Amino acid sequence: MSAVVIVGTGVAGITAAETLRAEGFSGSVTVLGEDPATPYRRPAVSKDLLAGSIPAERSWLRPAGYWAEREIDVRTGVAVASVDPDRRVVELSTGEALGYDALLLATGGRAREIAHTAGGAALTLRAFGDVEPLRAAIGRTNSVLVVGAGLIGSEVAATARSLGAEVTVLEAAPAPLHRVLPPVVGALYERLHRENDVALHTGVQLAELTTDGAGGARAVAADGRQWSAGAALLAVGTVPDTGLAERAGLAVDDGIVVDAGFATSRPGVYAAGDVANCPNLVLGGRDRAEHWNTAQAQGAAAARAILADLAGAEVDPWRDVPWCWSSQYGVNLQVAGWPRADDELIVRGDVDGRDFTVLTRRSGRLVGAVTIGRPKDVRAARNLIADHPTIAPAVLADEDVDLGALGVAPVTVG
Repeated sequence: MSAVVIVGTGVAGITAAETLRAEGFSGSVTVLGEDPATPYRRPAVSKDLLAGSIPAERSWLRPAGYWAEREIDVRTGVAVASVDPDRRVVELSTGEALGYDALLLATGGRAREIAHTAGGAALTLRAFGDVEPLRAAIGRTNSVLVVGAGLIGSEVAATARSLGAEVTVLEAAPAPLHRVLPPVVGALYERLHRENDVALHTGVQLAELTTDGAGGARAVAADGRQWSAGAALLAVGTVPDTGLAERAGLAVDDGIVVDAGFATSRPGVYAAGDVANCPNLVLGGRDRAEHWNTAQAQGAAAARAILADLAGAEVDPWRDVPWCWSSQYGVNLQVAGWPRADDELIVRGDVDGRDFTVLTRRSGRLVGAVTIGRPKDVRAARNLIADHPTIAPAVLADEDVDLGALGVAPVTVG
């Protein structure tokens, strides 16, 4: 009987395990995770869980007993010490060895660190176990200094304001969410934070992060400006957790390098989710997504690829347009594709009125979409980016044209 071992209890690993069973796999399925928490929805960490608006159980991916009913052995709080691809064995930190026919690495990412001397006043937020220390610090000091205005930093700023805390955000880029938003939308989010009394400072080059003498944190910019708060959150991005893969001799380059079927450089070993560097079959090249929805979809696709390989069948190549969402101050933002700040923009609707879709083009083709208040446009845009990217800008800009209908009968440049 075949055995599949999955390292990582995040949504990629858990979805892979579920998909194996849903597709009829009858062999053993073991999911190993160093995180001691019951598998949970990571987007809740910076929002509902930090706010304390839901109990932990409501963030669980599945209710208690779900895994046992499906004969999926989910082991939390278990560290994997090493992988031997030649022997197809996983060694646990407990000394136990597990053999496998297929191994999926869904180890995700970890919070990027920066050099500082702030000690315990500087926190990160990536996992369930990070929530309570940050929430306690915010409650104790009623202030927080957020370093970085990406998705996590911006969401924590909004959540902290909902708790009544004084919030200061320091961002090196010209606007919040600069990596994923075109400037016109970044400016909207800058206004949104300021309207909610966040002290947002952009273009900040951080020179030092240290203690403030009272147990809190003090940030010093290269130009001499200083800010203090009871605690600091370091929200400067994530890095793929490739340590296990590197020790196993897998090809690693900004994540674990995989092919379009999630196979790594060693037979029988696969990778999916935030840690996987995949071919981009839509735009070309390679990329590594750090989105919940993409990790979930990749987990399912990787499981199907494993089943195909075990059966000696052809693997369907992964070809997908990613999308993500963020909720701040009750405003729901959705982003599809690969938008960049320097893209050509096509604006549908009213950005200032927070009812719009901004489509982005690069080198003559549609590459991204950013929306507020128009979820149907996100679904339509993903289809257009993948299969109908050369529709004329004038057509895309016409509000009387249904983007969803264009995917059925596209009008192309010509």
